[in-house]
Amino acid sequence: MLRHLVKAVFGIALGAVRYARASALRRDATTRERRRAEAVLGFLLRMGPIYIKLGQVAATRSDLLTPDWVNTLRALQDRTPHMTRSDTRRAVERELGGPLESTFRTFDLEPVASASVAQVHVAELHDGQKVAVKLVKDGVPEEIERSLRALSTLLRVVDRCSAPARRLDVSRRFEEIARLLRPQADMRLEARQQQRIGDNFSGHAYVRVPAVHPRLVTTRMLVMEFMEGIPGKHAAEVDMPRHQLARRMQDTVNTMLYMHGLSHGDPHPGNVMFTPAGEIILLDFGVTAELSEGEKWGLSSFYYACIRKEWEVATDRFTRFFVRIGPELTERRHEYDADMTRVLTYHFDISSSRWSTVAYFNDVNNVLRKYKSMYTTNFTKVELVFLSGEGFAAQVSPEIDIWANARKFTDRYSPYMSAEVEARFRAVFTERMPTSLRLRERAAAALVAPTHIDRYFFPSVFPVFVHRASGGRVHDFDGNEYLDLCGGYGPHLLGYGHPAVGSAIAEGLEQGPVNGIGHPREIELAELLVDAFPAADKALLCNSGTEAILFAIRMCRGYRRRHRVAKFEGHYHGFSDQGMVSSWFRFSGDRDHPTPIAGSLGCDPGTVDSTLVLQYGDIPGLGRLREHADELACVILEPMPTSVVTLDTTFLGELRGMCTELGIPLIYDEVVSGFRVAYGGVQVMTGIQPDLTCLGKVIGGGLPCGAVVGRAEFVDMAKSSQDPFSDYENRIFAGGTLSGNSLTCAAGVATVRHLRTHPELYRQLDDHTRRLAAMLSEAARERGIACRVKARNSIFSVTFSHNEPELYRDRMTGSNFKATIALAYYMRKHGVYLPELHSFLISAAHTADDLDEIARAFRTSLDEMLTDQLFVT
Repeated sequence: MLRHLVKAVFGIALGAVRYARASALRRDATTRERRRAEAVLGFLLRMGPIYIKLGQVAATRSDLLTPDWVNTLRALQDRTPHMTRSDTRRAVERELGGPLESTFRTFDLEPVASASVAQVHVAELHDGQKVAVKLVKDGVPEEIERSLRALSTLLRVVDRCSAPARRLDVSRRFEEIARLLRPQADMRLEARQQQRIGDNFSGHAYVRVPAVHPRLVTTRMLVMEFMEGIPGKHAAEVDMPRHQLARRMQDTVNTMLYMHGLSHGDPHPGNVMFTPAGEIILLDFGVTAELSEGEKWGLSSFYYACIRKEWEVATDRFTRFFVRIGPELTERRHEYDADMTRVLTYHFDISSSRWSTVAYFNDVNNVLRKYKSMYTTNFTKVELVFLSGEGFAAQVSPEIDIWANARKFTDRYSPYMSAEVEARFRAVFTERMPTSLRLRERAAAALVAPTHIDRYFFPSVFPVFVHRASGGRVHDFDGNEYLDLCGGYGPHLLGYGHPAVGSAIAEGLEQGPVNGIGHPREIELAELLVDAFPAADKALLCNSGTEAILFAIRMCRGYRRRHRVAKFEGHYHGFSDQGMVSSWFRFSGDRDHPTPIAGSLGCDPGTVDSTLVLQYGDIPGLGRLREHADELACVILEPMPTSVVTLDTTFLGELRGMCTELGIPLIYDEVVSGFRVAYGGVQVMTGIQPDLTCLGKVIGGGLPCGAVVGRAEFVDMAKSSQDPFSDYENRIFAGGTLSGNSLTCAAGVATVRHLRTHPELYRQLDDHTRRLAAMLSEAARERGIACRVKARNSIFSVTFSHNEPELYRDRMTGSNFKATIALAYYMRKHGVYLPELHSFLISAAHTADDLDEIARAFRTSLDEMLTDQLFVT
C-alpha cells in the first residue's frame, strides 16, 4: 500500500512539474532528468512532512530510479529546511519548562541534520556528557495531520469512483498507513521504541543504538547519547569491503524482523551512520514494525519452505499468516495456489541470482489483486522495511546478492541442519563411525526413536550408537571414545556404571526382580526421598518424570476440585498434553501476557485452553494468579529452568507467598534439578518449599523412575479410604505396573545414599561447572563470537546469540540454531558427545583433565566454524 502511495504522489508531483516547467525541460536527457528530480524535490518540500517521508523511501530505490533522481532526493534524508535559531531556542525551552542553560552547558542552535519531522542538535550536559537533541519542528504535527486528512479525502473520492480501488480497499488501507505515520512526531513513543531496539542489540558485535536520557524526553524532544559516525549516504568512506558492509546492513534488518520481532521501520541512509570500522549506528525510530510471535513464526517458516523449494507449503504459510483472504480467493483457491507457486518458484529459484525485492513484491501483489485480496496490515510494514533496507544495501554494494544473503540468514534460524552444514560432516562420519550410520539406517526401517534419533524439532542426523559406557565416557562400535555431556539427559549424575549402583542392581537381579508386590527397597527409597525434602511428608513412586507430573496435577485437581493449571512459558514438564503447553517449540501472546498454545499436533485443545501461562521472573505478572485464583487447581514450574539455567530466588519467594495467600497448591518440577544441583534440589538451596515436588532421572540411578513427594494431604489423594464409593468421589487414581519395582528402587536407594554420604561431590561439581564455563566463555570471547554460556550446578546452556535473553521465547528466536546444531557435530569430530540443541551436563565422574579436553575440543570447533563461515562478521 505504501509503495502504491509513493507512486501516486510522484505521479501528482510529476504532473505539476510538467505543467509548470514544460519549456525548461527541452534540453539534453541528463539535464532534463536532473531538473525534473529537483522540481519534484521542491514539490515534496512544499507539500510537507508526509510527502518528504515518501520521497525518502523513493530515494532508496536505486534499482528503480536513475542516479540523478536518487542523488537529488537524498537531500530529503537530512537536509530539509529547519527552524531559525531563535525558534529553536524557544522550542527547546518550551519542552524544558525553563532556560536552555539550566539543562545544557552548551547547545548548538544550528542543527547537524534536518529531516521531514525533526531536526537534530549537538549539546553538552552539565556533567560533561555530549548528547544529541532531536527536536520536532514547530507546526509539523499539524502539517502531518492536514496532509493525512487531505490524502484520506482524495482516496475516498478515488474509492467511490474506481471499482479497482474499491476492490483493493484503498481508503481503509491508507488509514492503516496513516496510523503508522501519525506517531512520528511523538518523541515519547520514539524514545520507548529506541530503548527497546537498543536493548535487543545489547552486546551485538557491530550494531549500535544511542542510549536515551529518559528524564529529558518530552512529547516533542528526545535527548540521547551522541554518536560520531559516517552518514549512510557516504558509505564509501567506511574502511571495510562494500559487500561486507552491505551484508551487515541486510543482516541487521533481518535480525530485527526474524529474531526480535521489532524493527526499525524506515532504514534509509538518512537514518543510519557507520563508524570507520564498519559498525552500524541506527537512528530515528519514529516508524517501527512489530511482529507478533505468530507472525515471526510465519515469516521464518515461509522463507524456510522457500529455501527447501517446497512451493506449495510456502504458499500456504504465506497466505495463512500474511494475507487477508477475500471470498474470491477462497472460491478459487486452487487457481490462486498455482499462481502464487509460479511467482515463488520464479523469484526464489529460477531468477534468484538476479533477485529484485521490488519485482517480487510487485508480482505477489498482482496475484493478490487478481483474487481481490491483500496483505495484512503488518506485512505492509514488513514490505516497507525490506524495500528500504535492501534498497540501501544495494546502494552500498550494487553487486550484492540479496537472496543469497537472506537465504543464509533465514536458514540459520531454522531448526534443522542445512544441506551445506550436513555435507561437511557426511564424509567425516562415514569414515569415522560407519557402524553407527548403518545402525541409523537399520533403525529407520523399524524404529521411531523420538528421544535421540528422530527428536521432535531437532532431529539427530549423525547419531552415536553406544557399545559400552563407563564413568564419564561412552564408546561406539567403531572404536571411538567420547566424553559424554548428555548423561542420558540427566540420570547419570554419578557417571555410567558406578560401582555402588552396579552392585545394588546385581544384588536385585540375584534376588529376582519384583514389581506389583511389596518389597523393602520401595519403602527405603520413599523414606530417603521424604527425608531429603524438608516440607515432604510422603512419597508416591512411578516410572518417569512425566508420570510424576501427571499424578501431581491430578492430586491437586482432586484436592481443589478445580481443573485449570498455571504454568510458565518455556518450562517443559514431560510429554503429556499439559506438560507441553507453551513449552519448547512455539509461543503465543504478548511477552508480559502469554497465551497458551499446544506443544504439538494431537494435544487436546481443552487441556491447552485450561492452562494459564505466566513468565518466569515476572513478579508483576503474578497478579494474574489473583485474577484466576478461584479457577486454579495448582501452579507448576521448574524452580531453576534448566533449558536457560537461571535461578530467581526473589521471584520464587513471591510466588510461594502468593500461592500460600490464595490457597493454590505449588508444584516444583525438579525432575532434572532434584539431587543434581544439591541434595534435595533447588528448594534446599533456596529454602523455599513447594507443596509437591516431582522427581525423576537421578533418583532411578539410570533406570526408569519417578516420584511425587510432598505434603500428606495432597499425596494421600492417591491413597484408598477403604471405602470404594468414597474413593471414587474423593480420591484420584494412580497406577503403574512397574512403579516402585525392586530393581529401580535398589538402584535409586544406592544412588541417593551415595549422594547423601558424599556431599563433597556437590562441591566438586560446582567447582568444575564454574571452571568449564569460564573456559568456554573465554574461547568464544577470544574469537569475537557472540556466544552466551549459562552454567550452574553441573548444568550448562550454550547459545549463539549477541543478546542475553530475558525470556525463554527470546532465547528460542534469538539463537543461531544452525551453529548450535553444527557445534554438536564439530565436537563429536573431536571426541566430545554433545546433544544437539539441548542443555548439557557434567557428571561426578568427569575429571579436571576431562574439562580441559572439552575446552580444547570447543576451541578447535569454533575455529573450524569460523573457517566454514557459520557466523556473520
